[in-house]
Amino acid sequence: MYIRVLEIIFFFYFASHIPITIFIDLQALLPGYVYPQVLKDLVEWYAKEFKDPMVVNPPVWLRSFIWCEALLQLPFFPIAAFAFLKGGCKWIRIPAILYSTHVVTTLLPILAHILFFPFPMKPHPGPQTSQQRWLLVSIYAPYLVVPVLLLLTMLLSPAYSPSSKSANVGKARKKRN
Repeated sequence: MYIRVLEIIFFFYFASHIPITIFIDLQALLPGYVYPQVLKDLVEWYAKEFKDPMVVNPPVWLRSFIWCEALLQLPFFPIAAFAFLKGGCKWIRIPAILYSTHVVTTLLPILAHILFFPFPMKPHPGPQTSQQRWLLVSIYAPYLVVPVLLLLTMLLSPAYSPSSKSANVGKARKKRN
């Protein structure tokens, strides 16, 4: 039962990530004319309201992460969403492990940057107080927590553990007897 709950969480995570990536995150890489003004305004509002200058003017290292999101992760999102909606798809195990380890390794420097970087006040103010920094961390945190949960599920859950060849042979013998 708990595995099915996790699969539904993973489904919503991946399904929601598709529009977030296309309409929000990729604005940092694509020319402005690609997006309607309402989406550009949404990003500007978010950056101002939550003091997240990284979405309107990402550092070069963050742009490299966004390129990885666009080219590696985005094609994976609908595949993963399908697998977790369907449930019990053991074939998603290795891709999910690769995805989750990749995302965790990108989120750690992002969170460190939020917590420790001395953000300027202009042109796009960043978080200055501990409260502002922790608020921004809380916005990014689900993108660390869910991949860690996904990784642990893929590594530790019997529902996703790979079946060894000898175990399958033993099961086949018992069925014949």
